[in-house]
Amino acid sequence: MKNTSYLLILTVIYFFSRCNDLPKKEIVIDESHLQESVVQIVEIDSVWSGHSVGFSLLTHQERQYIAYYNANRNMVVGQRDLSDERFTLFKLPSPPRDPEIPERSKRYSATQIGWDSHNSITMAVDKGGFIHLSGNMHVDPLTYFRSEKPNDIFTLKQHHTMVGPNEKRSTYPKFMHTKENELIFHYRDGGSGNGNEIYNQYNTQTMKWSRMLEVPLTDGLGLMNAYQSQPEIREDGWYHVFWVWRDTPDCSTNHDLSYMKSPDLENWFDAFDQPIKLPATLDQKSLIVDPIPPKGGIINLAAKLYLDHNQKPVFTYHKYDEKGDLQLYIAQIKKDQWMYKQITQWDYRWEFSGNGSIKGEFKIRGFNKRKDGRYEIAYWHIKYGEGIILLDENFDPIGRVMRELPLFSGHRFEKRIKTEGTFKGLKVVSSQDIGKAPEDDVRYVLKWEALDRFRDKPRPKPWPMPSKLYLYKLKRNSN
Repeated sequence: MKNTSYLLILTVIYFFSRCNDLPKKEIVIDESHLQESVVQIVEIDSVWSGHSVGFSLLTHQERQYIAYYNANRNMVVGQRDLSDERFTLFKLPSPPRDPEIPERSKRYSATQIGWDSHNSITMAVDKGGFIHLSGNMHVDPLTYFRSEKPNDIFTLKQHHTMVGPNEKRSTYPKFMHTKENELIFHYRDGGSGNGNEIYNQYNTQTMKWSRMLEVPLTDGLGLMNAYQSQPEIREDGWYHVFWVWRDTPDCSTNHDLSYMKSPDLENWFDAFDQPIKLPATLDQKSLIVDPIPPKGGIINLAAKLYLDHNQKPVFTYHKYDEKGDLQLYIAQIKKDQWMYKQITQWDYRWEFSGNGSIKGEFKIRGFNKRKDGRYEIAYWHIKYGEGIILLDENFDPIGRVMRELPLFSGHRFEKRIKTEGTFKGLKVVSSQDIGKAPEDDVRYVLKWEALDRFRDKPRPKPWPMPSKLYLYKLKRNSN
């Protein structure tokens, strides 16, 4: 009898141990009813469609500001009250980028675009209501405008310098606000593979800019440059930044996903709460999240960050697996070290390389926590289409979410809206609102049509006719 009981216990133990080896049933959550509705479309102007480049939309309180390149490739700005049915528009003058630079060195004016898809536009409003605009530059002299009256985009005036030094080879302009609502401007000084990230701060009383930091935030020491995210205030009230290093203008030479954080933009720490000294360099190994080598399958800012329940950073990003296929990975901190897990099993390699603006074949659209305590990663893949991966509380993949991604949800082209133009290759392009709508369930997007990037080189004729620029107002359906 005792032997029989003993064998029964062993059988039960063996059965449950084998259960762990059995394939687990995939969890599928159907949220297909959660969609957005288009509640308003405002026609704005005719715009350049020979190649795609980022326009700017800023909703600030009860007013909206826009900046874009019109059919003649000139920069146009506009504004409206949210209650208005149309924008009032103003074409900016076309001054030289910098009067001190020889004419033969100027590719185009400060407000006329050529063929470079890097030359997007960005805007901000300071505490006094004055409007700031920058853009149309890729390793060019700084292009910067500021309004002379509050809340009046038609009084924008060009300023050829902000601080003075390190403003002749500027790229990727970005405005941001601190926790105290102070205005910050940052940009890359130098070229791809050899540049530094410069930060300026604005004084609303003196209306002057000054260096926020005595040294660059990141420094490639002449050997590389950092493609970094903008410092973002997260749930813990700290600023968080991540980046990849790049050795040359060839985008395949990206490597070493890295990260740091700060309570005040002056004092910086690694992921393990240890202080670091600026500028951040590759030699500071505690900043490296994943030591992905060059040609290892990570491209500029191909990552999303979330903070776990301990306020520790968790990343999702892509790189090549052992077979050379591009996969999604998770990196999280366990026992004071980074741990990695592969969460996809795709049979596809995105082989990206070369200089200039390239065509994307994969994009991580979102990484967030759900109300049920689990997590989800939204993506677009050239082979596998759109999808949402469901993760459990330990960031292990357990299924998928069936939910149509919002219109204009971050990928360069929106394929669910038919183009008005018939020119071959014409696609729907969008720019997200860099401000915030007054209503929580409403957001605004700029929409137009253009051809894809062309490695920043002139495209042979024929070119498509100008397309229409629209403002879309979208409302979230939560039922």
